[in-house]
Amino acid sequence: MKTSVHIRRSILLSVILLIAALLSVCLCACTRRPALADECIRIHIRANSNSEEDQAVKLKVRDKITAFLQDELAGCASKDEAREALIACEQKLVEIANSTLYENDFEYKTSIRLGVEHFPDRDYEGYVFPEGDYEALVINLGSGAGDNWWCVAFPPLCFVPSGSGGEKIVYKSWIKEVLDKLFG
Repeated sequence: MKTSVHIRRSILLSVILLIAALLSVCLCACTRRPALADECIRIHIRANSNSEEDQAVKLKVRDKITAFLQDELAGCASKDEAREALIACEQKLVEIANSTLYENDFEYKTSIRLGVEHFPDRDYEGYVFPEGDYEALVINLGSGAGDNWWCVAFPPLCFVPSGSGGEKIVYKSWIKEVLDKLFG
């Protein structure tokens, strides 16, 4: 009898410890995501207006800017390094955007600033970026009054629509690989 009670208590204690361990793992996983979001610098490209032409040129600017930044930010190991790189190449980004506008017969210009922007919740293929204020490289094309496009400049994690099918291209990212290992 005493052995049976002892076994039940041992099993109950083991189940409680297992549940506590699982809860600890879940809590650790949940607390990692906000910390990750705090280490991001986003890119926010705003079109001049919502006209088809302005939205189309915004995507052309996006393609050139993200291609340039993919190489520029490749060696950055921290948010601070990425910020410094973005500040250093700010004029080059203006030139890229303005030349893209000019090549497509637009007369308005680009303005860029690095600051804090409010973003809504975003979920891209299971990677959640919670609503909040994030450091962002804001690129306004002309008045910047049109719909926008954004991605994460650091760590490099840009989701760029390809074609009309709405498929996503995900640039290779060390942070995505870490997330895949943790939550995949």
